[in-house]
Amino acid sequence: MALAAALPLRPAQAADVQGARVWAGPEYTRVVFDLSGPVDYKLRRDGDTIELELSGGDLARGFDAPAAQGLYKGLDSRASTGELHLVAHAAAGAQPKSFLLKPAGEHGYRLVLDLYPGKAGAIADAADARTPDAPTPGVLASVKPTSSVGKGARQAAALLGGERKVIVAVDAGHGGKDPGSHGPSGTQEKDVTLAVARALAAEINRQPGMKAVLTRDGDYFIPLKRRYQIAREQNADMFVSVHADAFTSSDAKGSSVWVLSPRGKTSEAARWLADRENRADLIGGVSLDDKDDSLAAVLLDLQQGYAIQASEAIAGNVLKALARLGPTHRGHVEHANFVVLRSPDVPSILVETAFISNPAEERKLRDPAHQRQLAEAVMGGVRNYFEATPPPGTWFAAQAMRRSGILASASKPAATVADTRADANVRDLHRVARGESLGSIARQYGVSVNALKSANRMNSDTVQAGAVLAIPAG
Repeated sequence: MALAAALPLRPAQAADVQGARVWAGPEYTRVVFDLSGPVDYKLRRDGDTIELELSGGDLARGFDAPAAQGLYKGLDSRASTGELHLVAHAAAGAQPKSFLLKPAGEHGYRLVLDLYPGKAGAIADAADARTPDAPTPGVLASVKPTSSVGKGARQAAALLGGERKVIVAVDAGHGGKDPGSHGPSGTQEKDVTLAVARALAAEINRQPGMKAVLTRDGDYFIPLKRRYQIAREQNADMFVSVHADAFTSSDAKGSSVWVLSPRGKTSEAARWLADRENRADLIGGVSLDDKDDSLAAVLLDLQQGYAIQASEAIAGNVLKALARLGPTHRGHVEHANFVVLRSPDVPSILVETAFISNPAEERKLRDPAHQRQLAEAVMGGVRNYFEATPPPGTWFAAQAMRRSGILASASKPAATVADTRADANVRDLHRVARGESLGSIARQYGVSVNALKSANRMNSDTVQAGAVLAIPAG
């Protein structure tokens, strides 16, 4: 067998494979193996056979291989000298990708095998994404584009389970050998940003359905590019970088919120497409390295367009919340080509909490009570965004469905649950964008208009922008 990829992700440990399940979509097929712990593993490909070699462990008692679906055609297994071999049979030309997921929510470690079709199938998918009926990226109540690619990524992500928490990466600017700016009294920006970032993370972790990840939790240096890479590695739904501005004049004052500029978007796309290592990454659940240049550019543009649109919405919410604390510097969201904002698929904002060069604002930035107020304001803006635009499969999406009457209230007797729309027939939520109709939404999800109306108890063929629709399973 030719070695296609060797991915040692953890020290060798024995972990049993407890179960497996498959999701087959129009863009790729996902096979998820539930593990009892972390593993060292290697992926090998020989023709249409993909082998996952796990160090130690075994199949749990009662393990049942999932039936063939999509590009996945079956699974065999064998054990030899302390190694477990999972042999997946794939459709002709299928391209494998794999990664290990850490425990999240009710789920433990999971080994994910994604199977992608050859170039011909991928090009057909891109053509679908460019049809006149394709929706504008970002209009779906989701953290992924509403292209066919985004839809597949959301459904595959749902396979990984349940009402997951929204993950917010919080980045304390500067640190270590890079102190950032300093105030008239000697206050260092790196200390202020860490204090506010910790307060923000604590606020996030107190919220139901949310989890914070700090890029740094001490006084040490992290390269700028590494900061947004951490967010992507943690599967963050958004990224917030905390800073404290400075200017030559001590009169400058007010907070500001920044997102990536169009020029920054264009230059980062060029870098991403030119770098083979970048292209091998999953962008919104889709790999670019097996796509030709024009197709990869289309898919990357969809992801970037979604990320910037979501960033603008989040930034607007945060700026309004900060304005209630005091003056803002310009009163509108600003744009720049900051390195930390360049993630292609994670909505990212940079918050300048105040001007550390202004003596009055420096005093406030040193005050733990004001630091908490800043954290609460940013938290409020972030939470409002996820309440209005809940990523599918999250606690926020479940709450939106309950508010819409789609999910049964936990207080209802079991006998009445069947009378609600909380059953398995609801597979997704869709926030209606301007210009969309029931017909275009039905086509997007492959359901009939009548099924859509029935799932939402609608008598009319018209629907208003901003309404949240339940998407039936079939």
